[in-house]
This record gives sequence, structure tokens and C-alpha cells, in this order.
Amino acid sequence: MSDAVRDPGGDPRLGRLLDGIVKLAAGELDTRIEVDEPRDQIDAVIMGTNILAEDLQVIYQELEKRVELRTRMLHEAHLKMQKMAMTDSLTGLYNRSALVAALNEAQATAEDGGPASALLLLDLDAFKGINDSLGHSTGDRVLTTVGGRILESVREGDLVARLGGDEFAVLLPNVTPAEASTIGNRILASFEGTVEVEGKHIRCGASMGLRMAEPGQTAEDLLMEADIAMYESKAEGRSKLKVFEATMLHARQLKNQLIGELKDAIFDNQLVLYYQPIIELETGAIEGAEALVRWKHPSRGMIMPDVFIPIAEETGLISELGNWVLRAAVEQLRKWRADPVTGHHNFSIRINVSAADLQRLEFIEDVRDILGEAGLDPALLVLELTESAVIQGNDLDRYTLASLRRLGVGLEIDDFGTGYSSISYLRKLPVDAVKVDRTLLSALGSDPAQPALIAAVLQLIRACGLGAVWEGIETADQAEYLRSIGCTSGQGYYFSRPLPEPEFTEKLANNKSWPVAG
Repeated sequence: MSDAVRDPGGDPRLGRLLDGIVKLAAGELDTRIEVDEPRDQIDAVIMGTNILAEDLQVIYQELEKRVELRTRMLHEAHLKMQKMAMTDSLTGLYNRSALVAALNEAQATAEDGGPASALLLLDLDAFKGINDSLGHSTGDRVLTTVGGRILESVREGDLVARLGGDEFAVLLPNVTPAEASTIGNRILASFEGTVEVEGKHIRCGASMGLRMAEPGQTAEDLLMEADIAMYESKAEGRSKLKVFEATMLHARQLKNQLIGELKDAIFDNQLVLYYQPIIELETGAIEGAEALVRWKHPSRGMIMPDVFIPIAEETGLISELGNWVLRAAVEQLRKWRADPVTGHHNFSIRINVSAADLQRLEFIEDVRDILGEAGLDPALLVLELTESAVIQGNDLDRYTLASLRRLGVGLEIDDFGTGYSSISYLRKLPVDAVKVDRTLLSALGSDPAQPALIAAVLQLIRACGLGAVWEGIETADQAEYLRSIGCTSGQGYYFSRPLPEPEFTEKLANNKSWPVAG
């Protein structure tokens, strides 16, 4: 700066003042201008400038603190949001997003020569029943308790996640197949006995699938294959660990293909009904016919219901399938009754009803409308239900059953003797009759105590005011014994296997074609 500018008028204080203002303008807020002795107007301006500089410095420092605080708060909020995005809000475990990220990271490490990882996938058994019978809040506490037990069973460094609903996953880094199985079985063992929630002791087993990770697999591949193994575990029985095998993937692919084909089968007339008679043991007269669905596949041939019914239940197609069976069976009964050759047989038609149907309010209307269109007395239709569906049912199930009884439809428990059979339950069941499972009859002739047991079961059923139909009758001796103890109705291969409609119609036309007990 030139001397003229630095010292205009010859006073050096003006130059210092100008230098100080330039530094302050450049952001040097700690700048202070020296004050001389004269204490004139120039000194007053210098002192005012110094005071302004102090105020600016204080304001700037406060602003820096605020910016620092706000930055820290934003960082903490970001970390919190990141944690929320990776955490299950109910259990506090990791969620699916966190698991997928960890799986991808573990796979990337493995490709660089790192140790192998394993993925455990588990699903609680009968959790829907817990929610339905005890309420969702109790169900949530069960899930939280289960999550805690899994955490206690794994190693430090293992990642435990809840994927949604009652499905959990565990990522096991640096593990051998034997070690992974040991940890998986330790988790399953932690569910043995009961889970205590709010004073309630709840049984809560699980099914588990194990997939050892291989190089190049994506997180989605691992999750899918662990899921396949888990469902294999469910199919074989509860509280088991199943290790993924390649054959399982092929079976799943075939199953997925069947799912798509089953949808077409329901609407393209690929389904057919077979009929098995229920016989009056004293006379051999037909008193009922059970309608059993078969799938006449265009390329695979006849597919039995034990193959496609579980698929229908899993995929939600069971209601459409059940509606088809109901409509077809009622229409066939109408034809038989309208035919002069077969119309003299006054028998009922029986169809199996799924637990899903009891949950549909439309089911009652479907039954009423189909019977109305056929012009049939509702008493000619008997709906067969599983014992567990009746006993474990919720309020909607009970409402549906009560409405069906008011409609006049017969209700019968199928496979009685395999589930919750007891006097207290039997007396309260909203049904008219029970169909006794074939297992009780199969030991007749080989177990000396079996005749007395069968007679006692029949007496129990009658004491509760219910009718009894015995299924699985395969010999004349079995039929005769049941008749001798007062059982009036039976079903089984001794009388007839399930028959297609033309053969069954031919049997109806021949009044003496059914065997008679004794």
C-alpha cells in the first residue's frame, strides 16, 4: 500500500485503521487496532472498530458451535436412520435388508479366499394358531422371546435377523457344515418345552433349513435355497433341521410348475370327482357318498389329491378348488336323484371342507346358492371337517359352523381319533357325526385289546349324542364286528374303492351290488 494511502493527511493511525478494516473484511476477526494517547475522533473510530471486531468474533464462534452441534445432530440422526433401516422394529434384531447386505459382503470376502459362511432359515410351527387364539400382542411377545433365544444360542459375531412374520435367519460366518448344524440344532433345542409369555406357557417349535454358501452365489440364491430346505423340514416333521440338497431345488421347480397348472386345471375342467359309498352295515344300502377330487392332468395322467391339495392350501387356491368340488358334487347328486333309474336311492353327498373355507364369510352364501340352484334339501349335503379345524377355530370359524347348522347342512368330523379326541371336546363340538379314523380298525384281529377299545370309542361317541361312521373297513370280519357292537355305518375298500361317476352310477342302478356285513 502506498504511503499516501497508508498515511493520508500525515496521521499514521489512519493507515493502521485502514489495514485493520481490510483484515477484518478478509475474515481475520481476531484483528485489533492499536489505540494511541490522543483519544480524539480517530481513536474513537479505532475503538469502535475493535469493539465491532470483538462482537463479530463472538458471533462467529457461537455460529461455529451451532454449526458443529447441528452437524453432529445430523450425523447422529443419519446413523439412527441407518440403524432403523437395518433393524426389525419389533424384536430389535437385524432385518432382511441388513441380512442381504451382510450376505453379499460375506460372499465377496469368500471370493477373495476368505472362509465359507452358512445361512440358517427357520419358521415357527403353528404360529398362526397362537395369533388366532391368544391375540396378536401375545404373538408379538412370543416373537420377541424367540428372537432372544436365538441370540443366546449363536456365537458372538453371528448375525440374527427377523425376515418378517414368524421367519428368522442366522448368518454364520467362518463355519464348517458340522459347526453350522450344531448351532442350528442348539437353536431348535432352545424351543423345546414352552415359551412363557404373560403367565401363559406356549409351545412353539420351529422348522429349519441350512444352506452352506458357495462362491458366486447371491444373497437371493442363498435365501431361496435355505427356504427350500426349511420347507422340506416342515414336510418331514416339526423341530428338525434340513440341509439343502440340489434335488430339493428340482422338486421345488416341479412344484412351482404344478402351481401354475393347477390354476388352469380348476377352470379348464381337468378335475374329476370319484365317489366312495358310505354303507348301512345291517342292510348294505347306500346312505351316503364321499366326493373325492382327482386331477386328470393332460400329460402327467391322474394326480391324486395328496399331491395337489397341499399345493392348493399353500397358494390360496384351496377355496377355488373347494368351490369347484362343492358345485360339481351337488350337481351330480341332483342328476342322480332326477334319474328314474338311480333316483330311488335317498343318500347324502359328503365333501371335505378346508379350514380356509371356514374363514370365508362367502362360503355360507356359496353353499346356500349352490343348494338352491340344484333344488336340494340342505340335509342332503354333509360337510366333513378336520378335528383340529373345529377345535382350534376362532370366532369366525364358529360363526360359519353355526350358520351352516342353521342352514340345515350336516357337519361331520373326519379322521376322528387322530387329534384332540376327548370327552370334554367331543361333547362341545358343533357337529352331527364323526368319521372314525381307519387306524383304530387296522389293529382289529392282531391286538386282543382292540375290540374293547373300538366298542368303548363307539359308546363314547353315542353318549355325546353323535352319529358314527367307521372308515377303513377292508374285510367282512371287520364289517361284521362293527355291526355286532351296534355301529350302523361304514366305509372302505370292502364295500368299494372310490369310483368314477360312470361306474358309481352303474353301481347305483344295481340295488344289490354293495356287500352286506355278516
